[in-house]
Amino acid sequence: MNKNTKSPVKAAFLSLLFFVVPAIMFAQPLKKIKNEAFTANEVLEYRVHYGFMDAGEARLEVAPDMKTMGGRSCYRVIGTGNSVGAFDWFFKVRDRYESYIDSEALVPWLFIRRVQEGGYSKSQNVSFNHFLGTATSEKKTVSTPSHVQDLISALYYARTFDFANAAPGDTFLINTYLDDETYPLVIKYIGKETIKTQLGKFRCIVFKPYLSEGRVFKEKEGMTVWMTDDKNRIPVRAQADILVGSIKMDLKGYRGLSNPVALIEK
Repeated sequence: MNKNTKSPVKAAFLSLLFFVVPAIMFAQPLKKIKNEAFTANEVLEYRVHYGFMDAGEARLEVAPDMKTMGGRSCYRVIGTGNSVGAFDWFFKVRDRYESYIDSEALVPWLFIRRVQEGGYSKSQNVSFNHFLGTATSEKKTVSTPSHVQDLISALYYARTFDFANAAPGDTFLINTYLDDETYPLVIKYIGKETIKTQLGKFRCIVFKPYLSEGRVFKEKEGMTVWMTDDKNRIPVRAQADILVGSIKMDLKGYRGLSNPVALIEK
């Protein structure tokens, strides 16, 4: 073998040794998560109130067609939020999020964020590599903990939690990515409650996510979330006390659920 032939062979071997082999050795395995809560074609619609004002509408949709990302079958989940009526005059909101969620591991492979809120705007695409434990945006690549979630996938992952043996005060951890950083999102189980909505009365599981105080929210436990006490675990209501007033989001419509819903009275 001559010198010219030997160099590219040697370069390929060194590339394999220093890049591919470590990637395989330190790759994080993907665990399979049992999911009976949702499937393709589910749609959830919400009405948003700021104090007594009808302020906006929100929608969460699991697209009917599955997508393939890196050979993995994924749900495409789209979340949108828009201000309406008089509220739209002084604080226009046009938010859109997309998350491509692995159908077996329930982790995101791609997160798309388009936000317009008053004078603030944000456009970001984030790709996740769960084998290597990284998340890459237009600005940087950061290391991520195992089973890290984005803002949308975190909700759908939480819907698969087993609360059967949970006691009030128990906490659940979701490692979450936002704005090129990761942080532990802790949700505290409160108990069960039946609540009345425009759609009727629902049996619900109640919990509080721990929030960052000072910038938007009054206190760490300033938000309460009600999810149906059934296999769907759909969010029925979310209410938060912010620095100026309070925000409430109520379910106003749903379709494409995987299971019977815990609606006890219309």
